[in-house]
Amino acid sequence: MHLGSLVAALGSYLEARSRNGRWLVRVEDLDPPREVPGAADQILSALDAFGFEWDGSVQFQSRRQAAYDEAIETLLSGGFAYLCECSRKEVARAGIPGAEGPVYPGTCRGTALKKRQRRSVRVLTQGCRIGFTDRLQGKIVQALEQHIGDFVICRADGLTAYQLAVVVDDAWQGITDVVRGLDLLQSTPRQIHLQRLLGLQSPRYAHLPLVLDNAGRKLSKQDRAAPVRQEDPLRALLTAYRFLGQTAPPEPIGTLREFWQWSLEHWDPSRIPRHTTSD
Repeated sequence: MHLGSLVAALGSYLEARSRNGRWLVRVEDLDPPREVPGAADQILSALDAFGFEWDGSVQFQSRRQAAYDEAIETLLSGGFAYLCECSRKEVARAGIPGAEGPVYPGTCRGTALKKRQRRSVRVLTQGCRIGFTDRLQGKIVQALEQHIGDFVICRADGLTAYQLAVVVDDAWQGITDVVRGLDLLQSTPRQIHLQRLLGLQSPRYAHLPLVLDNAGRKLSKQDRAAPVRQEDPLRALLTAYRFLGQTAPPEPIGTLREFWQWSLEHWDPSRIPRHTTSD
């Protein structure tokens, strides 16, 4: 767990606890080829070492495939989704720039393809404009068809896409508030679109600033961001606390219990920076 993920965990935890809410942990292990053996156990161990206390049992998305399949079938049978045989290279060749890469040109939209191997499932976004108010970032409006295009909810290899899985699981777990990193702000309109198509309630959203490296990139495991030291949890927690715009205690804190008591008593979400910040 690097500093960026600690910031996201800390911000969401303090928001939940300061509002007498529950804080849930979900392992989003949807992509077996990219999983690192033992990574989930390491993350849970790190959360425990830093004094995070989650409510209920840890949920693993790899055990929820039946629920995702049911949602996909609902969207297909309702005419809200369709099969697609286009490859990523074909989509890229269309050359339509979007908010997060090439926009799908709609090649298979309206084409009656039969289910078989190597076909993905896409959700229709025709004429769809999504607006919502983020608790930290303010009013957000996105024209899905122009900025994102018909997006994938099930890959051609059969793996469920993140966008669909989190929508299904947020509803299943009764999530009322999502507090996460700013890198997922652009994903939120897609998730709200899916919630509406599936008749699900949308939670409230708050997107925290990201910790950037010296090159201006988000800290990530893929870029080998240095993990926070579990041997010195207080130093890392205080760094994350200050990064979120909070005032550190005037007196030195000696224990994790003292940190959590102080941070909860003095947590002020209005002080959180709205934009990304360098480490």
